Amino acid sequence: MTTGARDPGLQPERTRLAWRRTTLSCTVAAVLGVKQALHDGATGAGVIALSLTALAWLGFLGVAHRRVQSLGGVRPRPLAAGGALTAAACTLALAVFAAAMLF
Repeated sequence: MTTGARDPGLQPERTRLAWRRTTLSCTVAAVLGVKQALHDGATGAGVIALSLTALAWLGFLGVAHRRVQSLGGVRPRPLAAGGALTAAACTLALAVFAAAMLF
């Protein structure tokens, strides 16, 4: 069994790719929400739901962008509690808005 030196670049790269996949999934969910909101025409509730969905998507996109940028250093910093809370809140908000659009 060989015990080579640990490559410090692998974990940040996997984390960066995970954030990119999650951002893509969030974008798809937001686009499907827009499609659902505008399916039967633009109503007042649909426009509000659309605006809130866009706000949640932009919030998540901001957190993901900051996290991906912070992974570029030699020793990446851990995700701050505020960033984690914002990402979780945006994800939960998108789920609630999606459920509200179905009813």
